[in-house]
Amino acid sequence: MNEDFLLSNYTYQLPQELIAQAPATPRDSSRLLVVNSLTSCVHSIFHDLTNWLLPGDLLVLNNTRVIPARLYGHKSTGSTVEILLLEEKPDNCWLALVKPGKRFQEGSEIIFEPLGNSQLTADIQLKAQIIERDQATGGRILQFELPPQKSLWQFLDRFGQLPLPPYITNNQDYGDRYQTVFAKQLGAIAAPTAGLHFTPELLQRLQHQGIEQTYITLHVGVGTFRPVEKANIIDHSMHQEWVEVSESTIAKVLETKARGGRVIAVGTTAVRALEGAAKNATALEKPLQAFKGHTDLFVYPGYQWQVVDGLITNFHLPGSSLLMLVSALIGRKRLLNLYHEAIANNYRFYSFGDAMLILPTATVVK
Repeated sequence: MNEDFLLSNYTYQLPQELIAQAPATPRDSSRLLVVNSLTSCVHSIFHDLTNWLLPGDLLVLNNTRVIPARLYGHKSTGSTVEILLLEEKPDNCWLALVKPGKRFQEGSEIIFEPLGNSQLTADIQLKAQIIERDQATGGRILQFELPPQKSLWQFLDRFGQLPLPPYITNNQDYGDRYQTVFAKQLGAIAAPTAGLHFTPELLQRLQHQGIEQTYITLHVGVGTFRPVEKANIIDHSMHQEWVEVSESTIAKVLETKARGGRVIAVGTTAVRALEGAAKNATALEKPLQAFKGHTDLFVYPGYQWQVVDGLITNFHLPGSSLLMLVSALIGRKRLLNLYHEAIANNYRFYSFGDAMLILPTATVVK
């Protein structure tokens, strides 16, 4: 079997102290590992991104916004439960992960607790019933009991919390620090973390330097962060996530390609959106075009790239589909060597960690 298809080959040892517990301040003061050739890399700072990109390049950023998707509740008997909302369904229903799931089977009613003790929540009670199990995610379908003409969206700020990843253990409320400065479209349950490093000032400097910017929307869901569990990674199935790639973004991509510029995806979610749009166009036997819908694209070594030339990305968990996506761009062995380099130089890993810039001169499959 091809070694790149073995899950066991996507591991590395990370010291616990290198898992970032808080964001860099300011955002663009995080470190940046620049991979600019097939053999070398350079240690830089994110605010110096202007030194590495060229006039005519196009940055593609994900403007999804994280919703307060984590809710806490209990049964009438007192048993407590933690809910992570995944996706809205018809008739006031939501797909959600339920913890502990074994105690909350079909028919269970959950009473949710509002945040704080403000007058805003004093006259509101939020309840839901588990009506179905979802085989694909292992989650549950919850039907919420809501006033007429109301939706759960109108109550999330009062009952929900931003769902920080479990490896961030200090439990501080970081508010908008777990949102990108360009977050706009509500729907994600995790931040597109490569975008967290940008400040409005950096985006403006890039624009002044002739580096174009455009946006896609991919609502980060369970598909992005769920670990790969199959020993042969090609047997892994990605869960679908909602994507929108607009006509204006497609036009900018095509213009960039036509003038010889480089399309640099900001984050693996931007990769999946752009390449997912390309996959959809290929299936329709049409040129690259706007796309709105779900994607379950899984990118791993051997993938034939159609849109993306380079990538800005954080450092990802061992065994994750994100690690496999980046491996598809620069090679698995090279990527793991770069991770060892980053660890040796005390880079910070995961959501609030440092970043890597992979330029087209460093990619192995184009």
